[in-house]
Amino acid sequence: MSNEFHIVVCGSIVPDPLQTLAPQDGPNGPVLQNEMMLPAVLDPWAGHALYEAADLAAKHPGSQVWLVSLGPKAKLQQVMMAVSQKAPFQLVVADGSASGFEDGFETAKTLAETIQGIAGLDMSKLLLFGGWQSASRGSGAVMQMVGEMLGMTEQFQGVDKLTVGDDGALEVLERIEGGAYQKSVVDAAPAVLGWATGDLPEPPNNPQIGMQNMQKNMPALQQAKPADLSGTSLKFSAVDVPQQRRETRVVKDVPVEEVAKELVEWIKG
Repeated sequence: MSNEFHIVVCGSIVPDPLQTLAPQDGPNGPVLQNEMMLPAVLDPWAGHALYEAADLAAKHPGSQVWLVSLGPKAKLQQVMMAVSQKAPFQLVVADGSASGFEDGFETAKTLAETIQGIAGLDMSKLLLFGGWQSASRGSGAVMQMVGEMLGMTEQFQGVDKLTVGDDGALEVLERIEGGAYQKSVVDAAPAVLGWATGDLPEPPNNPQIGMQNMQKNMPALQQAKPADLSGTSLKFSAVDVPQQRRETRVVKDVPVEEVAKELVEWIKG
């Protein structure tokens, strides 16, 4: 039986994890110091979702993949030069801030409206992919809200594997506590899947795929509409970089029981 999916991956850019991030006050709230100058990458969680989407589409002829991204289009263009070589997809851009200080609800609302505007998207075939968290703030709430706004009630978070049966049923493995998985089966699309790491490696660069992608995606970048994130009532009273704390004491010739007792007392505070 042929199963075609319309797979929409939500993913944006984040500063390169190797950079030192320092918050500071901006005219409209907190921002990162020299944010526009920082090298950026595709959010790693969204990257896993994109690779899983491309693999799924390759296994099911007729399927299509869109990458919907909210971010400054100048930075997106830089990042997409590299990402486009990894997997075939159609880019859809909402030109706006990708800052981790943006309101999650406003971000979800913009993404939902952008997805609804995709020409030819069949909601009955829709699989909405994204990261179960983000590397910008890690709120883990945006994908759920996007799904709700699109009327998608079948939602799975922390997904590491998706298997499609011959009858179109979706078997999903979600991470739960203790290194265990919860297995769920849903009859068919639509469904929301917030991916953890999945089980696929990062694909090697393929310049041919990159050229095909950029031919489609450069017009999407140039025609990107400004995103309206002004409806937020979110206020930050203060933002700080978490302070590192390390207290080391070398202990010798002390019974294990005493060490354990001291650790328990230390944990209790």
